[in-house]
Amino acid sequence: MSAMKTSYKVPFGTVSITDEARQEIDRILDIKWVTNGELVRRFESEFAKIFGVKEAVAVSSGTDADALACSALYDFGAQRGDEIIIPALTFVATANAVFQAGFKPVFVDVNRETLNIDPDKIEQVITKRTKAIMPVHLMGKPADMDCIGKIAEKYKLFVIEDAAEAHGAEFKGKKIGGIGDMAAFSLYAAHIVTTIEGGIITTNNPKMAEALRSLRNHGIVNKFEFKRIGFSAKMNEIEAAVGLGNIKIFSQILEKRRRNLLYLIDKFDKFSEYFITIKEEDGEKIGPHAFSIIVKPNAPFSKDEYVQYIESSGVDSRNLFYSIPTQCPSYSFLGHKLGDFPEAEYCSNNGTHIGIHQDIELDGLDYVVQVTDEFLKTRKV
Repeated sequence: MSAMKTSYKVPFGTVSITDEARQEIDRILDIKWVTNGELVRRFESEFAKIFGVKEAVAVSSGTDADALACSALYDFGAQRGDEIIIPALTFVATANAVFQAGFKPVFVDVNRETLNIDPDKIEQVITKRTKAIMPVHLMGKPADMDCIGKIAEKYKLFVIEDAAEAHGAEFKGKKIGGIGDMAAFSLYAAHIVTTIEGGIITTNNPKMAEALRSLRNHGIVNKFEFKRIGFSAKMNEIEAAVGLGNIKIFSQILEKRRRNLLYLIDKFDKFSEYFITIKEEDGEKIGPHAFSIIVKPNAPFSKDEYVQYIESSGVDSRNLFYSIPTQCPSYSFLGHKLGDFPEAEYCSNNGTHIGIHQDIELDGLDYVVQVTDEFLKTRKV
């Protein structure tokens, strides 16, 4: 495993490419069969096994995974223009994918302590056009799937898990990716299982899997019959080779990331007067993507001041996404205004996240703690 070259002392992301994957890529290039084929099928099978589901359908990105999962609902009674409920705070791809599939995203505020959709606010936005709830397991922390499942059952809605960042996460002993009707994973470079670019959808419903396989290839069934309005979203063999290599070391990557997560949770406890950080609750297992840090309301400094300090000290970071309906200009046409989603807006205005990936050792995490300590001293707190 090798880290991406960077000037940062603690870089945000990494890519693990095994020697076996490199050899497989060489073989693929020699035989000149690089498009969707045998390795993609193997990757799907192995991914399904480690996530405990019957079916996995590999696609070209995590965004396509979301979009195809939504589009599969047309085989189950959905109509264009129907609504899918998503959290206001998430990577913009979640909302984009809903629109790309021909649905309307309906936003619900989050809980700043969990970063996930607030189940208590979901029923308020359900209408006759609502067809699904798409919870996002942000930072790999599971959403409250019990509450979401009960609401979905009550209103006869589908549940699509956006598990882009939640590889290896568990909720009450169940693996994220197999709780809802479908789950969409990103396999982008920074994630636990990566194909560099790519995505994959998991389901225990063979009919949904059949629709997904058709949708990723222009809606084709049989040899050349176009049954659905589809996408061009296939995974290629080179990506699958990288993914298969990652699956073989999945448990090692997950274990290392979880060690890093739990280490930082413990070390940041002494800063709890100033920061809200991601926590692992009873009955859940986080599949760590990154470590979120939110500045508390009465802290004597801003998020921007903290981020500027750690970045100048060599700690790479990312903003804690945005309240899509109120902080993303591309969604202003929906008519929401600042203040409509106060928790999501607060997380965005006051939150950041840093890497805890498998190429970061404990001395790197100690450096993050040291830099944070030094920053607080500059603020005389």
